[in-house]
Amino acid sequence: MWGRAVAVWLLVMVVEFVHGTLRWFFLRPRVGDFRSGQIGVITGSLLFLLIVYLCEPRMKLQSAGDGLSVGALWLVLTLAFEWSLGHYIAGRSWENMAAEYNLWRGGLMPIGLAVFALSPWIAYRWRNSSGGNFRSRGAQ
Repeated sequence: MWGRAVAVWLLVMVVEFVHGTLRWFFLRPRVGDFRSGQIGVITGSLLFLLIVYLCEPRMKLQSAGDGLSVGALWLVLTLAFEWSLGHYIAGRSWENMAAEYNLWRGGLMPIGLAVFALSPWIAYRWRNSSGGNFRSRGAQ
């Protein structure tokens, strides 16, 4: 399960990189850096949920608790990746990056990270709901 979970995390990071690059070139010039980041959190969260929902069966999560554990791992990996890449590769200041995490000033990054961290749990729950709206594990 863990190797597959890391593979899905890498897939999400690649998709988020493309998403962020497109946002940077097409949206940021129109609405500004901070506002485009806010919009990116919302659209990125939707992308996370879609990708993780589609990949959840391949991760072979056995319980909602597995989803929470995978989400916690993803949160740690993502924070390490974002802060390292942002500061050491992109040359952003710690203060500039921290501004994206300040909810009181409009930074939505904590919400996006929460959605991402909870996405394996959400996907597991959606796929295993008893409401019949989603395929059961046996039908896969």
